[in-house]
Amino acid sequence: MSAEPFVGTGRDRLRELLDAVVPGDESAAGVPDMARRIHASEFHFSREVRRLTGEPPAALRRRIMLERAAWRLGRGEGVAEVAAAEGWSSPEVFSRAFRRSFGVPPSQVAESGRGFRLPAPNGLHFHPPQSLWIDAEPGGHQDSAVSRLMIDHDIADTAHLIRRAECLTKDQWTQELSPGQVVLEWDGPEPSVGAVLAAIVWTKEVWLASIEGRDQPSREHADPATTPQDLAAHHDDVSRRWVAMVTDVTARGRLSDTVIDALCDPPESFQLFGIVAHVLTYSAHRRGLARAMLARLGVPAGMGDPLDWMRSH
Repeated sequence: MSAEPFVGTGRDRLRELLDAVVPGDESAAGVPDMARRIHASEFHFSREVRRLTGEPPAALRRRIMLERAAWRLGRGEGVAEVAAAEGWSSPEVFSRAFRRSFGVPPSQVAESGRGFRLPAPNGLHFHPPQSLWIDAEPGGHQDSAVSRLMIDHDIADTAHLIRRAECLTKDQWTQELSPGQVVLEWDGPEPSVGAVLAAIVWTKEVWLASIEGRDQPSREHADPATTPQDLAAHHDDVSRRWVAMVTDVTARGRLSDTVIDALCDPPESFQLFGIVAHVLTYSAHRRGLARAMLARLGVPAGMGDPLDWMRSH
């Protein structure tokens, strides 16, 4: 056998290894069994697990099993029940291993308030009820990672939907599939694929005007005469400005600044992070509407799941 299963082919390499080490059952108790689960040699399997996690597979499995056992004990399950469920040869063997690791016998873990995590060289831990959790490295930008993912995915997914709409006829692009459909009352009706996709771009453009101090933009790209190709080019321009704005205010620590929007009548005040949240919320809603409308016209556009998008980027 070879290490071929570990070579990236669009699969999650670490996830594959961890599934073999901690499969959620007792089907892979030893390293040879773990390696066989993914059709790898024991040597290559052990080397890859150690390289990616900093722990030998047997030690990693043992620690995760003990963490999972501690969590179950903390929920009130009995020692013998947990020992059997986690694959230990006897409650006595389990109790000795547990006490060495946690400093208290398993019968006392619920009262100790100890928690179920053990020290780990890789930040990899059991996560209830049957998952794993990998802690981010200290000093990372965890506070902005989710927001940046949502911003990038929103732009990429909008571009994808506009590209899918390019195969529509002009009549289909403007066809009122949902007469009277209104997302936000001040934006007016959005009954067609073209109107919904144009509104996604228009919303960013309006808020950019408020933040950048520009005049109210025209809605020429929401006109029925606008083609998907024209909207795609306009979206590229607006999205670049949008990302540049969010990146700049984030880097300067100004997301809590307030914009008094004179484009509103009467003027209203908005904090920048609220504006970003508003745009992302309604963009996601409109992308869902656009997907459903495209499907009605026989044009599949995928699920739009950020997880799927992350795997390809």
